[in-house]
Amino acid sequence: MNTDHLEHGLRVTMVGLLGNTMLAVIKVASGILGNSAALVADGVESTADVFSSIVTYTGLKVASRPPDQNHPWGHGKADSLAGMIGGLSLLLAGLGVAWSGIERLLEPRGLPEPFTLAVLLGVVILKEFLYQRSMRASKRLGSTALASDAWHHRSDALTSLVALFGIALSLTAGERFANADAWACLLASLMIVYNGARLLRMALSEIMDEQVPENTVENIRVVIGRVHGVHAVEKCLVRKSGMQLLVDVHIEVDGEMSVREGHTLAHKVRDALRGAGLSILDALVHVEPVEPVAHAQVDFPRSNAPTASGKERLP
Repeated sequence: MNTDHLEHGLRVTMVGLLGNTMLAVIKVASGILGNSAALVADGVESTADVFSSIVTYTGLKVASRPPDQNHPWGHGKADSLAGMIGGLSLLLAGLGVAWSGIERLLEPRGLPEPFTLAVLLGVVILKEFLYQRSMRASKRLGSTALASDAWHHRSDALTSLVALFGIALSLTAGERFANADAWACLLASLMIVYNGARLLRMALSEIMDEQVPENTVENIRVVIGRVHGVHAVEKCLVRKSGMQLLVDVHIEVDGEMSVREGHTLAHKVRDALRGAGLSILDALVHVEPVEPVAHAQVDFPRSNAPTASGKERLP
């Protein structure tokens, strides 16, 4: 794991935590003073973002711990767990925003104050900035928790943008559109719930050890194919553990190879994978004798076409 990227991710999360705390206070106070249900709802969602940022920060710290006797595969699942909690809190926040909009429709409170537009515009700009920073850090680290935190920022920006249009419409069109910001609440809640469900599914797939995308698997196969002595890759199973990958691979080698030579080759494959810059925490390499049909066809061609046995030939 790149420690520089980790430290950057922690700093980004802390900045987001401080920003969410400040914005929650400003938005709730402005919404109450400015008679805007949408802005109050926005502030409530920012309170949920504070919780999400705390969970993200804690998840990153725990996931970065090295393997120990009780956790030989490391603590990476803490990142997935933090991402799951973040996605769930986003779902709950969306439901809360929807309830606020329904209350506003049932109990009209007059038009919002014009100054609420300036508050919302500032929120949109700041939150989009925080989203971009968090998402870049998430991609560098491969952190689901940080991606969840980034989408908390983006959903807040979307909520504020919708509320901005709703309040602007109610102010310019008069009493006919007095409930425009309430409808804006309901529309924003759909966006929040959708993103919460998406992030929750992504975190759960990691916890359930779902196979990583095919392009990642292909990159791993290419690295293995560069190791001299490997005839073919029979299986390549890859799962995400927090911000890193765990690989279980079956390679075919010359059947006349000694146990010691096979053992050495397996270590070469493992070392090649861990040093390939693919964020691989560890690799379990199974050595199997090459099948006669595949052995007869392997001339180390410069092609990745399948062999007659159905296995991929490696260059």
